[in-house]
Amino acid sequence: MENEFLKLIETRRSCRKYQSKQITDEELNAVLRAGTFAPTGMGQQSPYIVAVQQDKMKEKLAAMNAAVRGKSGNPYYDAPTYVLVFAPTDCPFAIQDGTCVLENMMLAAHAIGLASCWINREIEMFATEEGKQLMKEMGLPEGLGGIGAIALGYPATTPAEPKPRKEGYARIIR
Repeated sequence: MENEFLKLIETRRSCRKYQSKQITDEELNAVLRAGTFAPTGMGQQSPYIVAVQQDKMKEKLAAMNAAVRGKSGNPYYDAPTYVLVFAPTDCPFAIQDGTCVLENMMLAAHAIGLASCWINREIEMFATEEGKQLMKEMGLPEGLGGIGAIALGYPATTPAEPKPRKEGYARIIR
């Protein structure tokens, strides 16, 4: 079956090398808006989305994420924009809701010619006192935890071809 949206899903790739040029406000707003239309448990719209383009805060986030990994370097691949997703820690479907938000934003980014990469360890980063303080600096309400993030920008390289799908990935039981 041929379909533009299905093709979009099949051609999206994680990007780990970005141009230094910042994305436009129009592009950023389109990606963020796509995140707000992700499905959420009981329609509660529990996640919070924070886009970070300020160099000082990006450096702090990269250092916190690298510390969780026990490594150096920038786990956000020096992307010009980081987009973080948070959700209430007492929400029974926080991870699922936040994950849907992240996926919507990655697909939207690809649809408009941007590149993205899912970034992990925000759960650990924002469970720390430093992380909780940073959430306050971001103007977020108390009681939230990190879910995940995406690195976002213009790709500096051509994406690789997809790996073959594994045997037995999907099954139909009738």
